[in-house]
Amino acid sequence: MTNGLPNTSDGSFVLAQTPVHLGLGAIAVPLTNFSWDESCLEEYVRRFSADGEEGRLVCITAEEKTWTQWERHPAGDELVVLLSGRIDVVQELEAGYRTVELQPGRAVINPRGIWHTSDVHEKASALFVTPGLGTEHKPR
Repeated sequence: MTNGLPNTSDGSFVLAQTPVHLGLGAIAVPLTNFSWDESCLEEYVRRFSADGEEGRLVCITAEEKTWTQWERHPAGDELVVLLSGRIDVVQELEAGYRTVELQPGRAVINPRGIWHTSDVHEKASALFVTPGLGTEHKPR
């Protein structure tokens, strides 16, 4: 990386391999060598904790199988945009469960603090814009 940008001749990168942190002051920081393991996630939270609830993690992930856990984001709303495939996002609301069927180009917002999970019906790719701090998980 040079000046916070990926080290390519044109500055481009693959979002599915290099998530981006959006933070205070309208910054966008590519996260090279990012992984979803606990130590990397802890480092991410430490590095960007000053952004508080305004920080967002932007990534594209492969959705290959139904999730085995629920998650929620106490720091804010999460935007999910399906790019390919077919999934259902299931939200646990006070009134009961709501299932949102997503096909390519469709989006859903998981509101702040709402438990949600995903049923994958066809291998998919999704764009997530997620509050960077405080994500919680529980078994499904």
